[in-house]
Amino acid sequence: MITIVIVEDQGILRESLACTLNLQEDMQVARALSDAADALDVVRETNANLALLDVCTENGSSGIAAAKQIREACPDTKIVIMTGMPEITFIEQAKLAGVDSFVYKNVGTEELLGIIRSTANGYSTFPNATQSIFSDASALNETEISILRLVCEAKTRKEIAAELYLSEGTVKRHISEILAKTGYDSILRLAVHAVSQSYRSEDGQISHWRQ
Repeated sequence: MITIVIVEDQGILRESLACTLNLQEDMQVARALSDAADALDVVRETNANLALLDVCTENGSSGIAAAKQIREACPDTKIVIMTGMPEITFIEQAKLAGVDSFVYKNVGTEELLGIIRSTANGYSTFPNATQSIFSDASALNETEISILRLVCEAKTRKEIAAELYLSEGTVKRHISEILAKTGYDSILRLAVHAVSQSYRSEDGQISHWRQ
């Protein structure tokens, strides 16, 4: 039996994952969390043999950092990282943390189940850079990723600036750089694409960028 701890900060996705995995005869979800900071303790408590971790979770916690902790403390636990972010360097960060497999959130259910099963059996799966959600994107830096996440949450430029302690002019410049790297001509189109892949709000609606 594959006993799984899920860490995913989006409530609807977390519940959907747990439901889908629990329907499998060879899987059971020990716990579903929103904050990666709690992952190691829960893996220890439940004796889970696989952790399915989002890269960016509640309270700014990192799934990759949690993966490193789990790898060091529970070396027999398999770790799968999942993300909807177009940051290609996450793959290398995950490998350095000792992650077993890496998957983008736009994969189908059967593919995800297959990756979980193969990882539990000792195999590793990592996408090529060309399999990123934004296949033409260069790696975004941390600030650009944060801005994109907030755009997908329908934050205004003023709200983004306040949350990240930046000026609105700096946010505007970063948005221009994001568009240049991803090949999009509109932050709205980019946000809608990101939301359609993995950034749906809890009511399932696509959030729109407000100028």
